[in-house]
Amino acid sequence: MKHHILIAGGGIGGLAAALALLARGHDVDVYEQAPELKEVGAGVQISPNGNRALHALGVFEAMQRLSCNTVGKEVRLWNTGKTWNLFDLGTEAVERYGFPYATVYRPDLLQVLADAVRAAKPDAIHLGRRAVGFTQQGGCVTLHFEDGGSAQGDGLVGADGVHSPIRHALFGGDRPRFFGMIAWRGVIPIERVPAAISRDKATNWIGVGGHVVHYPLRAGRLMNFVGIMERSDWQVESWTTEGTAGECAKDFAGWHRDIHGMIAASPALFKWALMGRDPLAQWTRERVTLIGDACHSTLPLLAQGAVMALEDAVILGRCFDKYGDVPTAFARYEKARIEVTTRKVTGANDNAVRFHNPALATEAGAIAYVDREWSREAIIQRYEWIFTYDVEAAEI
Repeated sequence: MKHHILIAGGGIGGLAAALALLARGHDVDVYEQAPELKEVGAGVQISPNGNRALHALGVFEAMQRLSCNTVGKEVRLWNTGKTWNLFDLGTEAVERYGFPYATVYRPDLLQVLADAVRAAKPDAIHLGRRAVGFTQQGGCVTLHFEDGGSAQGDGLVGADGVHSPIRHALFGGDRPRFFGMIAWRGVIPIERVPAAISRDKATNWIGVGGHVVHYPLRAGRLMNFVGIMERSDWQVESWTTEGTAGECAKDFAGWHRDIHGMIAASPALFKWALMGRDPLAQWTRERVTLIGDACHSTLPLLAQGAVMALEDAVILGRCFDKYGDVPTAFARYEKARIEVTTRKVTGANDNAVRFHNPALATEAGAIAYVDREWSREAIIQRYEWIFTYDVEAAEI
């Protein structure tokens, strides 16, 4: 059977779900609240399992042309800059997992997905339509918009992000808790990046109470900068609040000159509070389900947020292939994904302690700690189950 599916939200998860369903012959309409499709101007890491999902969606090659395949990964100590080279994420990732470890610019990923959706159905994406709730009756779902309008379909996917009105209508309000950290982000033109900074590696700076991640974007033309610091005085969960280089530099006082060089080189710096939500025990009710951040928002400490949304979309499409009716397809999708996404959310929480451990206060303590926690064997043990996850073979 072919169905008409409504999707609330035109971000990465919503467009990926639309693409997965359109490719299978279903009719899809995506309703996005913003007047234009727009992603936060920041980087995202796409691990091999995420690239496997992009391949299943038919956009891997298009995305590869805009991404960077990192040649490796390194850990650097917060104050001295001492460097440990981790196992190769370039050639070895392809040999071991079948797909590369890539870094991409979020707006590029959104554009690739949007282009593919519009190629399948030119008028699938409706802008300026803010969803506020829904009703279900019989075999129909009605999505209600802020402007008083509505749309009807056979099913509804809530892809409306961390503050999801669809989730709220399904299960009530959530209670996010502040993790005592704020995040800084900036995107730097590569010519402004300090000369000592690696242009082709993903780098984790680790220290007591904070860490920094940076990696190249857009075939090496940009450098993504993310700094996370323990602070209790800023608890605004917004991705568009701009801070100052002076405030960011103060947060990282005493850190290596390369960090301060990137802070000074960033054309703009944005800050947001890291808030956590307990994973939902249920995503679906009859003809309505959730996807991506709407059901499993995560701290940005495992590099799996966007990847989980892509994987969700592929599994959702496969469930529509296997199960004929919408409620069953949604229920089987939830069952296939809820355990693995919960494990990833928990893993991201665990990394907060790993990145900010007190042992990193001194170089001697850091050497022993990194040798234990960041050895090849330790990394493979932590990440192998993530990188080998196969969206096209996972049980549904």
